[in-house]
This record gives sequence, structure tokens and C-alpha cells, in this order.
Amino acid sequence: MKIKKVGVVGAGIMGAGIVQVCAQSGYQVVVSEINDDLLQKGMGTVDRFLGRAVEKEKITAAQKDEIIGRIQGTTDPKAFEECDLIVEAAIENLDLKKQVFKQLDEICPPHALLTSNTSSMTITEMAAATKRMDKVAGLHFFNPVPVMRLLEIVTTIVTSDETVKTLREFSESLGKTVVIAKDTPGFLVNRLLIPYLLHAIRLYESGLASIQDIDTAIELGLNHPMGPFRLLDILGNDTTLFIADNMFNEFKDEVYAAPVLLRRMVSAGILGRKSGRGFYGESK
Repeated sequence: MKIKKVGVVGAGIMGAGIVQVCAQSGYQVVVSEINDDLLQKGMGTVDRFLGRAVEKEKITAAQKDEIIGRIQGTTDPKAFEECDLIVEAAIENLDLKKQVFKQLDEICPPHALLTSNTSSMTITEMAAATKRMDKVAGLHFFNPVPVMRLLEIVTTIVTSDETVKTLREFSESLGKTVVIAKDTPGFLVNRLLIPYLLHAIRLYESGLASIQDIDTAIELGLNHPMGPFRLLDILGNDTTLFIADNMFNEFKDEVYAAPVLLRRMVSAGILGRKSGRGFYGESK
């Protein structure tokens, strides 16, 4: 199947990024939000990011206008009725996502593929809300979407080979490098990343070393671009905790158990860059 028109549910940071890369790759895109204010905010995010690309001479002003022209914003889910592929990028609430998939299944044409950008939730439960389980998969982009090259395709035990083939071709058309992961919490990247981040917090909690020294050890000792605490401040402590709790609830393995410090910081609203204060703010 050839993907021609893409739908994106949600125009937040991830949704807006997905909209941009799809439109920039030549696809017609429909993006929905629950109200006009959120929709305009999302469209503004796309406009600003493309504006920076013009300033850096990566695209021309005329190309920016062409890209924006391929995007249709809406608050009516029925606008997805001609889409070949939907990427759900709503908030990380499984009940809400299941409702979205049920609605999409009723609206979208029979051939359409339904995917979720979730970072850790079960794709199978979303698929079970539809009558096209073989056409449902995860399509996990990484933030910031226009910059990060990796894309995880997440397959359930009933996702068809044809669906995977179509999603791979689509993903590569966006300039992404694809990895295939099975439908388990955290998929591939977060399954490896979250225990690493949690263990770094435990080392700091135990008094083994300072935040700065742990980061320096990883950056210079392993040649990582940034240490775990710099990365946590970018990812967001709330996001990290949410994924860790999902994984612990599924596996009941202490390696995924959130440290007390992480939970307390989230309760106090110390989330990282998004709140203006994170691990580095706490260490001063």
C-alpha cells in the first residue's frame, strides 16, 4: 500500500514534530486537536521550527510556504476519513488512547494503518479496541522529531508483515533509520535507557559521587554526548517516572523501580528544563 495522506492525532511537541517531518517529506497531513487554542499552538510550533530552518538556510521561504500548505489543521476527527496512515500522539493515557483508536477505526477507510507514538504503553491493548488489529502498530518517534533520525516500529503478535513493510517504507521516506521492536513496555530504546537513568540516580542518592562527576565519568569515560543527569533534565523527570512505573508494573523487576528522589522531585514539580529546574538546579 502506498501512503499518500497522513493523519496525526495531537499537536503537542511530538505531534507537531511528526506533522512537520511528514509535510516536509511531501505528504498531505491532517492534524487534529481537542480545541482551536491547542491546534493553533501546535501549528505555531511547526511554523517556528520551519522558520529556524529558513534562517539557517536549510530551506527557502518558498519551501516553508509549500510545507505549511500541505498541512490541514482540524478539531473534527472526521477529517481523517481519507487518510492512509494515522499516528496517534495524544497524552500518555491508555484509556484515552483506546478511545481514540476505537473512533479512528470507525472513521478511517478499511485499508488505513493505525499507529501510536507512545513511548512505553501496550500497542496490543490499543489494537484490541479496533476491528483491524493486523493494521495496528507502534510508530515511536524521538524528540525533537525533525532532528532525531531513529524511529522504532513496534509490532504486536498480530501485526501483519504487510503493515510492517508499509511502515518501514514510509519511515524511510521521512529520512529515518528504522529498528523493529516487539510490543513490550519501553520497546527497545527505553528498555535499555530507563534502568541506566534510574541506576544513575541511585548512585547519587547513595552518596557515591556528585551529579557533575557521574555525568563527567559517562561523557569522558564512555564518550557519550551527555551524562545521565543532563539527559534526565532534557527528557523530563515526570516522563522518566511515568515510563519507569509502566515498566515496573508490567515486569515487577526492581531494576525498573523508581528511586525515592525521582518520585519526590516530580511531586515537587522539579521536572527539568520544562519546569526551569532539574537535577542541576538541585545540585547548586
